Amino acid sequence: MGISNTLAGAPSKPYAIPPEPPLPMPFQTMLWVQRPTEMMEMCLRQYGSAFTLALAPFRISLFSDPESIRTIFAAKPDEMHAGEVNRILRTLVGQDSVLLLDGQEHLRHRKLLMPSFHGERMRFYGDTMVEITRDVMARWPEGQQITLHDHTQEITLQVILRTVFGADAGPDEQKLGDQIKHMLAAAENRLAIMPMVFLADRKHLENKAPFKWLLARRNAVDATIFEQIARRRSDPGLAQRKDVLSMLLGARDDEDQGMTDVELRDELMTALAAGHETTATGLAWAMERLLSNPATYDRLRDEVRTCGDAPAPEQLAALPYLDATVKEVLRLRPVVPLVGRVLKKDTRLGGYDMPAGTAVGACIYLAHRNPNVYPEPDQFKPERWLGVTPDPTTWLPFGGGIRRCVGAAFALYEMKIVLGTMLAARDFELAQPKDARVRRRAITFWPEGGTRLRTRKRVPLRRAA
Repeated sequence: MGISNTLAGAPSKPYAIPPEPPLPMPFQTMLWVQRPTEMMEMCLRQYGSAFTLALAPFRISLFSDPESIRTIFAAKPDEMHAGEVNRILRTLVGQDSVLLLDGQEHLRHRKLLMPSFHGERMRFYGDTMVEITRDVMARWPEGQQITLHDHTQEITLQVILRTVFGADAGPDEQKLGDQIKHMLAAAENRLAIMPMVFLADRKHLENKAPFKWLLARRNAVDATIFEQIARRRSDPGLAQRKDVLSMLLGARDDEDQGMTDVELRDELMTALAAGHETTATGLAWAMERLLSNPATYDRLRDEVRTCGDAPAPEQLAALPYLDATVKEVLRLRPVVPLVGRVLKKDTRLGGYDMPAGTAVGACIYLAHRNPNVYPEPDQFKPERWLGVTPDPTTWLPFGGGIRRCVGAAFALYEMKIVLGTMLAARDFELAQPKDARVRRRAITFWPEGGTRLRTRKRVPLRRAA
């Protein structure tokens, strides 16, 4: 069939692409915003594992079968680009973000970033994660209803402020934290987001009120970040600091060049955008799934409490059922539904010959529900991961290939440490119906209502007679 599925003009000859619902782009976009999971499931039933959606400002062909996902993730840097698909994030993360860069610049930034999120650094990060989680939990009212997502947001924000930005507890942390909260609240406003989707030229946006408010709040965050970068560059104790910003200031590429202040700012904002709301939502989903499945909750709680009242991070990180639970949460309730690319050359994908310029994507949501891979795919079963290493073509909550999230190991570690610390200290019960509906929150999928629950005093672990 002939198409015009490109970001920069129509192809010179007809190509075959996956089928598309017979609805105009504005209506498809509205469905994607309002009912994304229902839309994907409907297309899967109607068209199979490959279909095309017209989502402003371009069409994207989505694939959920392992072979097509393998092809997407195996692509070389000059064969598929992600920056053009991620451009909606440019207002927050900047043009020099690893999310928007492609080719050699993307690889350069990735190489500079990777050491900050792996290896022995995790031990330092773990102690900070435990401390923050306990401090936040200490303020939870006994027996009263709370919205967990509000509190996991507070935990993950403080974790990023201390481990990534290197903010010390006190006025500086409070100032930056408040500025970030105001910026993110403005970014969640659909009146600010939708113009960024439909209008590629930012000049048309800057005088529109919601977007203008977002820019003002972002600029306030930028000023504070640049102040912090300047102070850190002149810090004589820089080499002894363990936060990500300090590591990045000392990082050098193959040409012995470090990051500029603008590059540092963009990568710090990327860590915030990719690691704050996503992890907070993943934790809210984890408690919603656990408390909706009491036997699973009891098994995990008992495993955690074999480590004592206040388990250390390294103890929690080594627990097999806790690790399996986090993997299953991210399978069944992925926070981000897809990852996209733009073809830079004609490519055969999923049986279709597709032209350069076509937007394609690996559909995380549907790949995680493939019954040929996951028996009873809609059931929450952490046991399926015990002793199992995830296949990157069928378990992809962090994307894959050379574009896999740089902070994936950090996020998995943080989810285990925070969730384990919570279960070690308190007992929980749901204060809402089971099986919360999946709803969109900006670009993420979150549990409707944010997971409302009550905390109770910890019941001692039952010991065999």
